[in-house]
Order: sequence, then structure tokens, then C-alpha cells
Amino acid sequence: MHNSPARQLCCKTTETAHRLVRWAAHRRRTATGLLLRGACYGAGTGAVSILAVWVERHL
Repeated sequence: MHNSPARQLCCKTTETAHRLVRWAAHRRRTATGLLLRGACYGAGTGAVSILAVWVERHL
């Protein structure tokens, strides 16, 4: 019937999924900014590491 434990679990799971999607949609801009910041830090760290290795080999 409509009150079976399986249906209640399905409704809770669906409700939780919708809530998670709404939460992510509201924070998409923040997440994108943090992703960009992380990519920039990673690129900078990689560039400095390559430069340090180059300097060590050429001195």
C-alpha cells in the first residue's frame, strides 16, 4: 500500500536527493570559485617546482 516501509524509504531518499540538488545549485558559484582557486594554486606550485628542478640542474 501507500504506507509500506519501502515506499517511505523511497520518499525519504527522493526528498534527500532533491534537497542535495537544491543545496548544490545554490552553492555552484562558490564551488566554481574554489575550483578555480585550487587550479591556480596547483599550476603555480607546479611551475615553481619545475623552475626549482631546472635551477638545481643548471647550477
